[in-house]
Amino acid sequence: MGTPLGDFVRAKRDSIQPESLGLPVQGRRRSPGLRRSDLAARAGISVEYLTRIEQGRDRNPSVAVVNALADALSLDPAERNHLRYLAKITGGECSAHTRPAPPRRDVRPSVLETLRLLEPGIAMVTNRLGDVLAHTSGYESVTSGTGLLDSDAPNLTRYVFTDPRARTFFADWDDVADEQAFDLWLGPTAGNYEWFTAELSPVAGPDFTRRMNRHVVPRRGTLRLSHPSGCELQLLRETLELSSDAQQLVVFLPVDEKTAHAVDELRRRPHGRLRAIS
Repeated sequence: MGTPLGDFVRAKRDSIQPESLGLPVQGRRRSPGLRRSDLAARAGISVEYLTRIEQGRDRNPSVAVVNALADALSLDPAERNHLRYLAKITGGECSAHTRPAPPRRDVRPSVLETLRLLEPGIAMVTNRLGDVLAHTSGYESVTSGTGLLDSDAPNLTRYVFTDPRARTFFADWDDVADEQAFDLWLGPTAGNYEWFTAELSPVAGPDFTRRMNRHVVPRRGTLRLSHPSGCELQLLRETLELSSDAQQLVVFLPVDEKTAHAVDELRRRPHGRLRAIS
């Protein structure tokens, strides 16, 4: 049985063309990407040890080995952080296997007050599982009619993968789906991640599982929305980590005057005010 760390290393190795690292291409290859022997040589470890890591038979590589693999794979800073995180949770997988409780859904009063100060802007409080825990009236305006906030406990990840309306609402649905799948690895706890993915996988289907296992670090560019009213919105995202709560405060800012005008039009429609969901 593999591990998140082994899956990521293998996926990155398969995605690298030898010539991009100045290595010769020798004859026909049975599989794409970099050979294990090439990666092991670049990292200064044995092929046998690399095989154990990729297959999940070694779950506790040293910090030096993890850093050597990051160098050998030419990972960018975001990918390096992800590799270190996967090494950490892979090493802790042997802890007790009791069913974890869902993550906390309450939002601190001071965070709710921050949201009030952001009115009538577009902002929400979420966690890495995609739970929408609180939001401003501006956020409700830009998501009105999409179905995202229809449930008592709205969840962006579940919406993206299970609601057909999401594929229209998010103009770059593939990118958003990659973002939501990747963020699950950074869930409030490893137990929360396992619980949520076990619940979501049967209804989200193989596309969700494939994105989870790709370990592609998302670029998080401009968010483009096709609102049911016909408005086309382009929003920048600024995220403030609330590390003590394992939550994030996300603020959405119009990219241009056209989007700002469209948001103003949506705000004029009747909606609720600040909403905390718990």
